[in-house]
Amino acid sequence: MAKVFKKTSGNGGLTLYLGKRDYVDHVSSVDQVDGVVKLDTANFGDRKVFVQLACAFRYGSDDLDVMGLCFRKDIWIQHVQIYPEDHKPALSAMHDTLMKKAGDNSYPFTFEIANNLPCSVSLQPGPDDKGKACGVDFEVKAYLANVKCDPNETIEKKDTARLIIRKIQYAPSQVGAGPKADVCKSFMMSDKPVHLEASLEKDLYFHGESIPIKMKVNNESNKTVKKIKVTVEQTTDIVLYSADKYTKCVFTKEFGETVEPSGTFENTLSIVPMLTDNKEKRGLALDGRLKDEDTNLASTTIMPEGVEKEMLGILVSYKVKINLMVAGGGLLGGLTSSDVSVEVPLMLMHPKPEE
Repeated sequence: MAKVFKKTSGNGGLTLYLGKRDYVDHVSSVDQVDGVVKLDTANFGDRKVFVQLACAFRYGSDDLDVMGLCFRKDIWIQHVQIYPEDHKPALSAMHDTLMKKAGDNSYPFTFEIANNLPCSVSLQPGPDDKGKACGVDFEVKAYLANVKCDPNETIEKKDTARLIIRKIQYAPSQVGAGPKADVCKSFMMSDKPVHLEASLEKDLYFHGESIPIKMKVNNESNKTVKKIKVTVEQTTDIVLYSADKYTKCVFTKEFGETVEPSGTFENTLSIVPMLTDNKEKRGLALDGRLKDEDTNLASTTIMPEGVEKEMLGILVSYKVKINLMVAGGGLLGGLTSSDVSVEVPLMLMHPKPEE
């Protein structure tokens, strides 16, 4: 194993071990979470040790949790008791490796993640924002308590060890046909229209991959197409607690291509939407972020069949918009300028790594 992730509680009595932080959603099933907790029981008294896996939506920083208000909503949660031993999972190769690493007095646990849960998504904080980012996250927590989940029992921070994990989706192995859109627009003072057609080679692209947009323009009007503007928009639909949907531009570029009256244009323009160009945009949806690790724009959400979208917390989608900036002719000139535009959907995801 290349790396083991571990976290020790403040009292030193609990050390949580995980072999990985990323768990893949295969749509029909999700990777199993196998871990180990090493115990030093000297100061436990009558308390028991539990491990919890929770999927939660955070919509405010910890420092805003005042006056009894909680800015974290649990979507799904599971608990197991590992000491005194009450949970004996079938040992996997991951368990064997972690138990060798942890040594004596280590207790294994296993969680099955439901496949109708959202993937990890974080919303990009502003430059002055503090605390954990808003979004959907998964957390494994080992803790000391008298009862498994008594809301009236206070669990001290020093009696807990926690690690954030990510639930992620990879691109499906089969890529579909690329989307296509076309429009025909007429103008005042012109007998004939402008035709615009745009298409993608496939329906899904990987993060960081160049996206070629095939374009055809047939300008039958008496006006001039001054330039072509291409934008990529990310739409984030927060479906968990309200109908909150907003759209942010993650890529924009103007191409100085002109198409004279009665002229045609056919070419392929390439674009690459990247997080590096959007570091200052507060609220942009990103793939779940782990501490001290970089991330990227959020992957497109793939909806499993039969799942209520409210369970998925945050839905992310993308579209490419192509605008022709058409200048008005005659005495009025630019005062009568207009746009010809089409939109095509876009899916952005990670490729499935080789086994």
